[in-house]
Amino acid sequence: MLNALEVVTTVVVGLMVGVEFSVAFIMNRILDALPEDSGQLGHAHGGRMLGTLMPFWYIGSLVLSALWAVAGWHHHGTGLVLTAAGLLIVSVVMSILLLVPINNRNKTWTPENRPADWKEQLRRWGLYHYVRVSVIIAAFTLLVAALV
Repeated sequence: MLNALEVVTTVVVGLMVGVEFSVAFIMNRILDALPEDSGQLGHAHGGRMLGTLMPFWYIGSLVLSALWAVAGWHHHGTGLVLTAAGLLIVSVVMSILLLVPINNRNKTWTPENRPADWKEQLRRWGLYHYVRVSVIIAAFTLLVAALV
């Protein structure tokens, strides 16, 4: 049973890392290259779509990691799993405090109601997102290392 939990947790976190990496290094660059304000509208639509799914994915990844740590308490790699869970907590806190507020504003923007600093807000969201991606990559790496 522990082996199945280890594999499921690693796959779930790995897929989350893949999605967030893709957003940071592929989707955002595509959206930013669109003409005029089309990119902001794309960011808003993506925020609505992923903003619905990602809270469950982040919390689910954290819960799975915590379950792995508890179930495998006396097994090799528990310290790595606990550290990974700690990093996932950091990613959730970052999301709630830094990224979600900007995303929630961006989801409602239209060409008629955008604030004057909308580009700066999206740039700040992107920077925070790069840091969050680094944090979840580190967590994923620790989970993979705990499998060995």
